[in-house]
Amino acid sequence: MTKKIILLSIFASSFIMAAATSEVVTGPDGRLVVTVSDNNGRPEYKVDYDGIPFILPSALGLDTDMGDFRSGMTILKASPVENINETYSIPNIKKSTVHHRANSRKITFARDGKKIFDVIFEVSDNDVAYRYNLRPQGESLSAIVLDEASSFVMPEATTTFLCPQSLPGGGWKHTYPSYETEYTLDDKMGKNGEGAGFTFPCLFRNGDNGWMLINETGVDQSYCGSRLVSTGADSYKIAFPQEKEMKGLGWTTPGLNLPGLTPWRTITVGRDLAPVVESTVAFDVVDQLYEPSIDYAANYGKGTWNWIMNGDGAVNFDHEKRYIDLAADLGYQTVLVDGLWDKQIGRDGIEKLAAYAKEKGVALYLWYNSNGYWNDAPQGPRGIMNNSIARKKEMKWMRELGVKGIKVDFFGGDNQPMMQLYQDILSDANDYGIIVIFHGCTLPRGWERMYPNYGASEAVLASENLNFQQHFCDLEAVNAATHPFIRNTMASMDFGGSALNKYWNTGNKKGGSERRTSDVFALATAVLFQSPVPHFALAPNNLSDAPEWAIDFMKEVPVTWDDVRFVDGYPGRYVVMARRHGDKWYLVGVNASDKPVEIDINSVGIYEAGKTVTVYSDDKTLAGSVKQVKLSPKKKIRFSIPKNGGIVVMD
Repeated sequence: MTKKIILLSIFASSFIMAAATSEVVTGPDGRLVVTVSDNNGRPEYKVDYDGIPFILPSALGLDTDMGDFRSGMTILKASPVENINETYSIPNIKKSTVHHRANSRKITFARDGKKIFDVIFEVSDNDVAYRYNLRPQGESLSAIVLDEASSFVMPEATTTFLCPQSLPGGGWKHTYPSYETEYTLDDKMGKNGEGAGFTFPCLFRNGDNGWMLINETGVDQSYCGSRLVSTGADSYKIAFPQEKEMKGLGWTTPGLNLPGLTPWRTITVGRDLAPVVESTVAFDVVDQLYEPSIDYAANYGKGTWNWIMNGDGAVNFDHEKRYIDLAADLGYQTVLVDGLWDKQIGRDGIEKLAAYAKEKGVALYLWYNSNGYWNDAPQGPRGIMNNSIARKKEMKWMRELGVKGIKVDFFGGDNQPMMQLYQDILSDANDYGIIVIFHGCTLPRGWERMYPNYGASEAVLASENLNFQQHFCDLEAVNAATHPFIRNTMASMDFGGSALNKYWNTGNKKGGSERRTSDVFALATAVLFQSPVPHFALAPNNLSDAPEWAIDFMKEVPVTWDDVRFVDGYPGRYVVMARRHGDKWYLVGVNASDKPVEIDINSVGIYEAGKTVTVYSDDKTLAGSVKQVKLSPKKKIRFSIPKNGGIVVMD
């Protein structure tokens, strides 16, 4: 009898395990496959591409104040496959028109037959996006999400390309976190950065099988921003903001109205890096949140920036007037007036500068401190952007002056109150026709489509660090060969570079940080780094001391793009890619490796044989030149990019 009971028990257990339900969502071409299951009551998913595992079985689920829904769950039902086939246009991302095709399914998880949450999957040819829809339970129409189980278990051979999350309360004047740490490239799994995990996007190499980029998108005031933390030798999971962000005020866990949707978790996969560089998933799955008050695309354009070369002390009337003149000479649209203008120029001075700029066909961007109580940065104006009454009054004044945009700096974290501040600033600015740039800030998450007046964000070790320390000048090429694959591929990046000074100071005099890269490299980054509203690090002296061909290029280079194409590269070593504006292609590359990078222009496939193209290139000494080259169908046209050098080809 005992043996029979034991055998029956074993049989019953085997039956229960075998009865686990699974559902499948595939991309339109069938190569990308997501399998969702309720393995032993634990919601899971896995991702395969061409039959190769990219994400091994990984957890789904939510722990909330209504209950812990990370285990004891079953798949109750799955919706039929919905075929998404849409075309949308956004003028300020890597592609002006996007044709988005995907398959979507909603997988409903339940406990004891009662619906708890849905996981909505949207799978395109190279992108997986998923988010939760948390349902009301009983009389509960709101919930606090204590933990999100969403995890990413990697194949054993995976290596990492990650940006460590900075610890809160550190940095200059306690302004961290600000997404401005150095990437670790080709590193092992199992590390946790500085102890707080990593900022999005996060790039992984699946051995020789391909690449995957993990990100989040669709974050607004209804949730917090998240990060990725290591939970073992080969696994990572979503983590919420750190307790001391915003000086410990606010809260770290997000609250939801029910039913409530979380942001999207996205995974971009490919056998090479083209799907990563060319992905638009951050925008595919989000919606515009309000109507634009003006045609913002008509206000995109290039600008000059006095502070980047000259510092706080030079934010004065005379210096800013010189940079207005520089912008006019270059045919640029704007001048960025940086921090401390409230004390060192004054409001009357700003009104005079705005009037002078208008005469020159130029408009101003004005800098503001975001705070509040969350940083000790002394630069002003302070106490305006965090106050709705003061903020609207200020924006009304700016509109009367013809100010085109604002740069808001020194945010204090990623928790839900801070996400609300970002949204409030953007929404109010739209009422007054003002474009917004964020600095010292979080990563933008689909904001180009969600907020029509959003311009760009820093969220990277940008050009100011080239001025601050020689170390960053020495690594400029390494970083430039990294950002197109990670930070800048998922959102506009306000880098503020493309300097033509040899030295990062007023007058280009020897001393301080010295640029290691070439002039052609500087031109290439003006195309590599995507932003519709860049303020370049050019200086008035460049009109006489920089090569004429370099100035002419910087006058004409576009800031909006209709298409993008990955050509070749490896993160941190080199990158070659192409962007199209109208019917004109710009093929650009930079090299950070010791070995020269060879480019065969004919093989790229964007220029017709017999076409004459303009090529900016460097010799071994980083001396740049420009020439006209006719492409021959019978002869390869090769160029070599030396270390710290660049190339630009345009038709």
